[in-house]
Amino acid sequence: MNKRNLTFRPDGTFTIVQFTDLHWKNGGPSDQRTQALMESVLAAEKPDLIVFTGDVIESLGCKDPLQSYRDALSVAEKSGIPWAAIFGNHDAEDNVTREQLMAVQLEHSGSVAEAGPSELDGVGNFVVRVSDSRGSTAAALYFLDSGGYSSLPFVKGYDWIRDSQVGWYREQSHALKEENGGDTVPSLMFFHIPLPEYREVWDRGICYGHRYEKVQCPRLNSGLFSAMVHSGGMMGTFCGHDHINDYSGEWHGIKLCYGRATGYSTYGRLFYQRGPELSDSGKIIRASRPGIGSPTGRNYGKQANIPLGGILGDKLIAGRIDTARHFIHTANIWILQREHLVKAGHETCCFDGGIFIF
Repeated sequence: MNKRNLTFRPDGTFTIVQFTDLHWKNGGPSDQRTQALMESVLAAEKPDLIVFTGDVIESLGCKDPLQSYRDALSVAEKSGIPWAAIFGNHDAEDNVTREQLMAVQLEHSGSVAEAGPSELDGVGNFVVRVSDSRGSTAAALYFLDSGGYSSLPFVKGYDWIRDSQVGWYREQSHALKEENGGDTVPSLMFFHIPLPEYREVWDRGICYGHRYEKVQCPRLNSGLFSAMVHSGGMMGTFCGHDHINDYSGEWHGIKLCYGRATGYSTYGRLFYQRGPELSDSGKIIRASRPGIGSPTGRNYGKQANIPLGGILGDKLIAGRIDTARHFIHTANIWILQREHLVKAGHETCCFDGGIFIF
């Protein structure tokens, strides 16, 4: 493990790549395609942080889950870019534990992850600070273990973020606010399984992107979203889990964002390209970056096929084909600035719900 201080760049930006749902197994052809995609994105974007939001491996399909986990994460380690991974419901099933996988993370260089307080539910609950040029905390990145499956026989489905974790988040948020002279610290949060509010914002709010499968959130709402609203400062959350959803929408002032599945070793949708998420944290970018592409002029609605490019209001959505590898990939750029959240990227560029601008 090589802990690093994360700092905004001199131009005020901080870029985060989100990879999710690799479902890496034993290094076969599909895993190699996943690796090639990640390498391509990292080479093109040169981010400041890489985040894997769960289901890095599909442990029951791995001959040696620990080695598969090492292999999947090796792209991040070799890049020399700081990185962290949180757990999904498939990472640690019957043949490996979260504790064992966290030990693998911590033995590799570049990891900024932590096992987190032992008294909390789950493994890998931690917060990472991003400093400004003066060394002061300018942003906070929260990472939570959203568990696997419900342990209650009368509650079916997926697990939920527990009371102990919600309480810990409140404490951390309050402590950062006190350190910051009473002002909330702009924050993002990463977890695997979507909160129930992801379904609510789709049903009742305005969203941009795709929802090609139902929101597979837990059946119990443990109050994390309410805690974020009351604590203040939370600009957006990122999850994975539902591979062919990539929409985002704002609910009570917080952007709720899906990352599209990165891995080729798992289910997807015909003509629906794999896609990492890219998050830029900073003060700039409200239109496409040079070389990303040009708008087509097409308007997109709630289930828009955004990767082809288009216009939403006065905000550009652009597309790019990676001709070197002959595939299209999605990589949304999230820009953190103090007051707004907007979205940009390779194929989805600058629309509400992609780039975070604090």
